[in-house]
Amino acid sequence: MDGDREQLRAWRSVWLRLARRPRLDAAQALALLAAAGDPARIALPAAADGPALEADLRWLEGPARHLLAAGDPRYPRQLGELRGAPPVLFVDGDPDWLALPQIAIVGSRNASAAGRETAFEFAASLAAAGLVVTSGLAAGIDAAAHSGALAAGGATIAVCGTGLDRVYPAAHAGLAARIAARGALVSEFPVGTRPLPENFPRRNRLLSGLARGVLVVEAAARSGSLITARLAGEQGRDVMAIPGSIHDPLARGCHRLIRDGAALIETPADVLEVLGIPALPPEGRPATQGPDRPEISAPTLDSAGEMLLNALGFGPADIDRLVARTGCPAHIVVSLLQLLELRGLVESLPGGRYRRLPARQSP
Repeated sequence: MDGDREQLRAWRSVWLRLARRPRLDAAQALALLAAAGDPARIALPAAADGPALEADLRWLEGPARHLLAAGDPRYPRQLGELRGAPPVLFVDGDPDWLALPQIAIVGSRNASAAGRETAFEFAASLAAAGLVVTSGLAAGIDAAAHSGALAAGGATIAVCGTGLDRVYPAAHAGLAARIAARGALVSEFPVGTRPLPENFPRRNRLLSGLARGVLVVEAAARSGSLITARLAGEQGRDVMAIPGSIHDPLARGCHRLIRDGAALIETPADVLEVLGIPALPPEGRPATQGPDRPEISAPTLDSAGEMLLNALGFGPADIDRLVARTGCPAHIVVSLLQLLELRGLVESLPGGRYRRLPARQSP
């Protein structure tokens, strides 16, 4: 038994040292090992030994923690086939989820209430259809997507831009624990890696590389989600986007993607059609009400009216939906809507729905 543990430690040490070699990808690491014969002959930076290596090894001794190296049968095939795939993946959770078909759902960190609700509902439906929902653990759309998949009883994968010894943002520690229990946290970064800005484009190419397609829910004209979508296209993945109001700044990135050839998505069935997956029958769709449903109320604003406007977003919504988004009683929502309508900020529509008016129409 001790001999097996020593062999595992030696194997991990080789790959951990390779992972810390700058600009070395999976294919190069395998070629280097094959050429060297003896891993001890490979020249590696001094930082690959000592405290940093020991920290990685200690972390891997924890439960449900794994190191997937290039060439390992558990290393995701769809990722390993790409140029620039990382030599190793750190995994907290069940690595078997990485082999299943995945849909990446991404979008703005500063998402609207309607955007978070859309991400949650799409993730729940797609998870119920058998897809693993992959995202980046960020605030906004990412967190709503992870939560939707979990609420539907599905699996979700969070691709992180830090070492897995920390959660970023820290407020998502509870969500990260739930993901590890029903999916996996994944990173190419060694233990101790901080959330540096340059890490997240690398995280994004890993996120898109794991998935069969990328769905962008909300994105401003300049957004990290657009980087993920561009990388997905370069990797041969399907790129999809949900359109929004022409007056909504968070729809501009999605509209640009659609203009450039991304599939226009209106329902989860559209995503399944793009990916070539049979649609889920209506009776098989998940119930997304319950304790796992994310908070979709608007953030605290200067007034109740502004809060309701933010919750309304840029698409039509009825009273019940606005009550769910804001957490306010129905009679308060109705009173606020009447006030906003008098001020020319919203208009009523047939069927008891309301729509926000563009700012230029406001008095």
